Amino acid sequence: MSQPRQPSLLQALLPIIALLLLLFMAVYYFGDDSSSGPNQIALLLCAGVVTLIGQHNGYGREQIEQAIVRGISLTLGAILILLAVGSLIGTWLLSGTVPTMVFYGLTLLNPDYFYLSCSIICAIVALSIGSSWTVAATIGVALMGVASGLGLSEVICAGAIVSGAYFGDKLSPLSDTTNLAPAVAGADLFTHIRFMLYSTLPSYALTLVLFLSLGLQDRQDGQPTQLEALLNSLSGQFHIAWYLLLPLAITLFLAFRKMPAFPAIGIGAVSGAIMAVLFQQDFIQAQAAPDLGKLGGTITVVWQAMFAGVSLDTPDPLLKDLLSGGGMGSMLNTIWLIISAMTFGSVMEATGLLQRIVETLLKMAKSASGLVITTIGTAFGTNLVAADQYIAIVMPGRMFKPEYDKRNLTPENLSRAVEDGGTCTSALIPWNTCGAYMQSVLLVNPLDYAVYAFFNWLTPLMGILLALLGVKRTYASVSNLENNSKGQAVENGR
Repeated sequence: MSQPRQPSLLQALLPIIALLLLLFMAVYYFGDDSSSGPNQIALLLCAGVVTLIGQHNGYGREQIEQAIVRGISLTLGAILILLAVGSLIGTWLLSGTVPTMVFYGLTLLNPDYFYLSCSIICAIVALSIGSSWTVAATIGVALMGVASGLGLSEVICAGAIVSGAYFGDKLSPLSDTTNLAPAVAGADLFTHIRFMLYSTLPSYALTLVLFLSLGLQDRQDGQPTQLEALLNSLSGQFHIAWYLLLPLAITLFLAFRKMPAFPAIGIGAVSGAIMAVLFQQDFIQAQAAPDLGKLGGTITVVWQAMFAGVSLDTPDPLLKDLLSGGGMGSMLNTIWLIISAMTFGSVMEATGLLQRIVETLLKMAKSASGLVITTIGTAFGTNLVAADQYIAIVMPGRMFKPEYDKRNLTPENLSRAVEDGGTCTSALIPWNTCGAYMQSVLLVNPLDYAVYAFFNWLTPLMGILLALLGVKRTYASVSNLENNSKGQAVENGR
């Protein structure tokens, strides 16, 4: 069997151009509904274009199909987490856990500092448990409800949640991406974290200043009366009590103890169901069919919350929007989007088109600054094309590592660059697994909240600025190279 031909740069760029054009058309014609089918079709059509190019270059149909299966299999963990999160949101709405968080949030949080508080709360929890996804699905859902109740912008709130969650995730030694990046680059974990502080802390400090400014500008008139009415509606529909926060405490404790996300979130969903049965019988029976009896009504309503979510029957439109949703079914569009995106990304990688683009970029990186900037840009571009955060870290990390070694740059230069470009930008792209997840949980399109997710786009820009200035760039000593160990670093060299 003959070797497949190397693709030309034009062949590599053609599917990217087609995808960007189709995605633009999808957003133009379908707006916020573009993620409910149009984006998926665009990704699959472009995957077909890549397949034709690959077959033209000598790649076999079975080879391409196997690559698609391998790529989709990488997302099975994320898909299971999404289903568990859908169930968790449903049972937490039914149990009163989310209503209780919203009630206390409305009571305790000052609207003037709400966006700032959102980001800081999410950052602290994410730093503690190492998971931006868990933070968004638990605390993030409640904070979105509080924003709605206070009459504040849900789009800005989503940006604050994403910014805080990714700041904490990026610096947490418990985070999977924080461990993955140095592992790929060959750096020490805690050296990598210390190295990231130079791009991460200034970006987040500026982020907090921006959220403080937005909060002081976004003041609402007539709020006390509306707020009191909403609090009365919440306490009228649900039993509100501090112990209904137990499912949240259980989930965060399990995450802190490093239990994998899927079982931790699954246990959180089950604990929510138990709390619903114990403390929300009045609400459950009001939702149940009258001919089923108490036991049958309880079983069906709790069961339905897990697969179809909660639909609040109330004349108050704000309360209905606030406390309706969840269920595994609400995640199916997101799962469809992830499968479509991974299909496209997998065939791009398997047919060598993605590698062809990266190799071209590598030839353009003449200086050390150019190499770091190219790495950040490639990680972001991989998020766009391969639609997965892990691939955006692993692929550039593997491909650029020999060049970093050749130029005597220590591994933490590479690990920071792929984190700055790969971890943070993933949540800004609607068809990326992270962007799709955030949209399914926060119910805000990444294209809408992206401008307010300040940390997520300031960090790669800060990384580029540091590269241009040569700040905190470290070189390995000669003995280090000879011994193939880390050795002593020389800071701020060019």
